[in-house]
Amino acid sequence: MKLIGDLERALAGEESLFRAQLLREDLARLRKLQALAKSVPDREAFLKAGARIGWTQGDARTHELGETLGALLEEIFGYETGDRSAEREARISAAWQELHRTRMERLLGCLSTPVPKPAAG
Repeated sequence: MKLIGDLERALAGEESLFRAQLLREDLARLRKLQALAKSVPDREAFLKAGARIGWTQGDARTHELGETLGALLEEIFGYETGDRSAEREARISAAWQELHRTRMERLLGCLSTPVPKPAAG
């Protein structure tokens, strides 16, 4: 899958420890999806299991990724079950970009939420 190669190249040149860790985690998720596609009985089982491989910490907020994650899973399942066309690769990349953008928005939103200060007492 071209996306995996792209992420591996990005990781090789990444100087930020934070971004490098995210890339390693994403590569592990994509490899899990590849293995999952070969082990599940059908598309529905893949979509269900693929949505619960740690897209967010403990998958607690994975439901917030909704359609963007679903689109990526659909494309990867199609790729892993036989359609390895350039068009499919392009759709995988586009779906990945959208998922990555959505996840970063959620992560940054979570990190930027002010924590209430304890009352002085």
